[in-house]
Amino acid sequence: MIARVGAVGPKDSIELICEIGKEFNEHMTILPLIYHDIQETPRIVREQEGQIDIWIFSGQAPYSLAKEHLANEKVLFPQLNGSSLTKVLMEIVYRDRLPVDRVSFDTFHLHHLQETCNELDLPFSEFHLLSYPGYKPTQDLVSFHSALYREGKVDACATCISAVYEELRAVNIPVYRITPNRMSIRSMLHLARTTGESLHFKKSQIAVMTIEVNGLEKLIGENKSSYDVSKLHLRLQDTILDYVEKVSGAFISTGNGKYMIFSTRGALEGNPDAHASSLLERLSVVTDQQTNIGIGYGVTALAAERNARLALLYAQKMGSCAILVDDEGRIEGPLQRPDSISFTYRTDDTQMSELLKKAGVAITTFAKLLAVQKHLGKNSISAPEIAEMLGMTTRNARRILTDLEQHGLAEVIGEEAPTNRGRPRKIYRITDRSRRDL
Repeated sequence: MIARVGAVGPKDSIELICEIGKEFNEHMTILPLIYHDIQETPRIVREQEGQIDIWIFSGQAPYSLAKEHLANEKVLFPQLNGSSLTKVLMEIVYRDRLPVDRVSFDTFHLHHLQETCNELDLPFSEFHLLSYPGYKPTQDLVSFHSALYREGKVDACATCISAVYEELRAVNIPVYRITPNRMSIRSMLHLARTTGESLHFKKSQIAVMTIEVNGLEKLIGENKSSYDVSKLHLRLQDTILDYVEKVSGAFISTGNGKYMIFSTRGALEGNPDAHASSLLERLSVVTDQQTNIGIGYGVTALAAERNARLALLYAQKMGSCAILVDDEGRIEGPLQRPDSISFTYRTDDTQMSELLKKAGVAITTFAKLLAVQKHLGKNSISAPEIAEMLGMTTRNARRILTDLEQHGLAEVIGEEAPTNRGRPRKIYRITDRSRRDL
């Protein structure tokens, strides 16, 4: 499999990536996606949705703008390391005879700048540095550099952002451009190659889909003849066969409204017509009985079937819906619904397991709470929100949060006024200790 790699960034960076990418022609095809303004990044990503296996970006800024639009895709960007900084420092100090203290920098972490200067034995008393995570608007960076230059605190600027470099040059401010070097780009492309091989392996995994239409055997006693039920079975099978053809799979009927489909992960994930929700919609046209779908991925047929049956169990608790369990035990669903969440049913963190046991909370419940908190997008949660998302009583949700708080797995971070008379509601933040300790 030759991976399709989308390379997003300014013209000079993408040309360099494509040049080095020729070394990897046997493993990947690089599609250059050049922007003139970094704000075009989300639009470029949306336009190429479903066409790219792996995304690579010219740097931290476009990556940060794009990552929220790339939930499932593999995303990489070259790291700005000491050697990238060394090249510019050599130009500043040895070619142009400027002290480091008289130059402003952006994007880099302070310790990277300090370490590189120490390694080059360059004296410094202070740094004019604007370091930031993710993305910062071009104008903010231009203002930072130009203000220092106008105030006479620096004689030149060094930036990692192409647009900042061009704007400073346009107003005749001496400026240097810090770019990833060939080694960091080559390392990124090696990682993209490895990612592509892993992606190919995942796409070749076995996919098993279990479908269960509930209550068909009860229809005979509800003014339905055996002929009517048999016709319904045939219509269901015809609908499923249409879907099976689209995913190049095979299916069997196991009786009583139960069916199994066998295909590959790549056929299900790479086909826009293969969403389980679309199959659910077509089945709902045939029958108004509750229908559940469980999808399982696995390296072996046995593992995929086991995950599919587990997914079906979760789906049966949530009404007509589809749930997915992948080869790593991650549970996702209900699929293609706005309230879809993703969680896991196992953990390797023994300390976490012990704390959850003491709190009397199952790992799946804890994982669901984390997923709901992430889904809400505000890094906090309340008992009513849990009750609504997970279909439990507010009282039960409040008890779970209290138990987690008592064992250090949640903390109260505020209160909100109730919609009717009563005590203020506590706002919690659930703590993922496994992530916190990284």
